[in-house]
Amino acid sequence: MPKTKTAEKSARSSARKAQRNKAVKSGVKSKVTRAEKLVAAKKGEEATVAVTEAISSLDKAAKRKVIHANTAARKKSRLMKKLNASNKK
Repeated sequence: MPKTKTAEKSARSSARKAQRNKAVKSGVKSKVTRAEKLVAAKKGEEATVAVTEAISSLDKAAKRKVIHANTAARKKSRLMKKLNASNKK
């Protein structure tokens, strides 16, 4: 338990931020998963739109420091690699 008033306030603030971050992370995961499924199903145009949305949400999460910038870059790279591979075939 926090002992001081500032520690109590910090705990409340951390809880609020954690809740917000959890929602953002969940949204990012949903969009990335959706994009990966469409790419695997070889739905060309739909997959391209979904990947674009996923990349946008990854960038926003990284900008807000919800996820690390390198994590966002890695996920974006892997998504684009999958998309490009499915479009070649």
